[in-house]
Amino acid sequence: MAEAQQGSGISIRNLYKIFGHNAAAYVDLVKQGMSKAELNQKHGHVLGLKNINIEMPGGGIFVIMGLSGSGKSTLIRHINRLIDPTSGEVIVGGADVVKMNPRELQEFRRHKTAMVFQKFALLPHRNVLENTVYGLEIQGVPRARQVEQAMRWIERVGLKGFEKKYPNQLSGGMQQRVGLARALTNDAPILLMDEAFSALDPLIRMDMQTVLLDLQKEIKKTIVFITHDLDEALRLGDRVAILRDGEVIQQGTAQDIVLQPADGYIANFVKEVNRGRVIKVNAIMQPANGETPLAPIQTSADATLDEAATLLATAGQQQLSIVDQSGAQIGTVDLQRIVSAMVTPAAGEARA
Repeated sequence: MAEAQQGSGISIRNLYKIFGHNAAAYVDLVKQGMSKAELNQKHGHVLGLKNINIEMPGGGIFVIMGLSGSGKSTLIRHINRLIDPTSGEVIVGGADVVKMNPRELQEFRRHKTAMVFQKFALLPHRNVLENTVYGLEIQGVPRARQVEQAMRWIERVGLKGFEKKYPNQLSGGMQQRVGLARALTNDAPILLMDEAFSALDPLIRMDMQTVLLDLQKEIKKTIVFITHDLDEALRLGDRVAILRDGEVIQQGTAQDIVLQPADGYIANFVKEVNRGRVIKVNAIMQPANGETPLAPIQTSADATLDEAATLLATAGQQQLSIVDQSGAQIGTVDLQRIVSAMVTPAAGEARA
């Protein structure tokens, strides 16, 4: 499975999207500093995306987060060219999707990408199994293989026994599991998820996030996940890009964004975040030297503050050793330092 994901990284370079007649004629004006409001007011054109440059490593979850109108759904639709850019490149496996001819684009969509939608997009006249095999049907895969692969993923997403049910017999969470099973059955290396969990109730949404994270440990696909919810973005994303008015305001790991917000806009977003679930102990540990004694309690560098605090509280200890994969000590952290790091700094300290 991991071999299938090689070459599935995505590079988006100098991407612009302007909606309106003869849009290419206005790219230079935007490059020279014309704002979204000014472009609309003076020329009646809408700036969708402005100079997007993003590297999405293969085999990881890259989250694009932003409020309504930020351009996030426009951006994801450029990856499989459901929307054509005004200028720029979308490189997947060394090939520019923007330059693909119709036949190449059809093959790319059928074999390289799969999409999971917010509104499930299930075919109401098909049962769970028939919905799940749909992509393989289009590809012309033999029926026996269609069913074998579909049943594997139906079971993996927790729907075994429901394969003969129709969409209107399923809850929203179950319908989205069908959508996920359909996308995984297609076995494409790139999975595009546009607000995939946004229509679900909060508890079901958390459950689906857990399903996705558990599956990703096995499938290691390149997943591009769109959301307007910061907690969801920080929980799911190996890396996160935050958009505003068609521009990337900040990108990095969840920890980068929480610890070093790029501006007041981002700082305002992250001030209510549960820092204990996002920040890892390696961000606050004191490096060990050869003389640093090993504490009775140890954990790995990627443990969260919450996890570290729980370990110490359970053991009735005050200090924790951070160890690498070989068990060698690389740092220490005490409970007071952990608790202090969980507190959101005041506005003037946001970038400290």
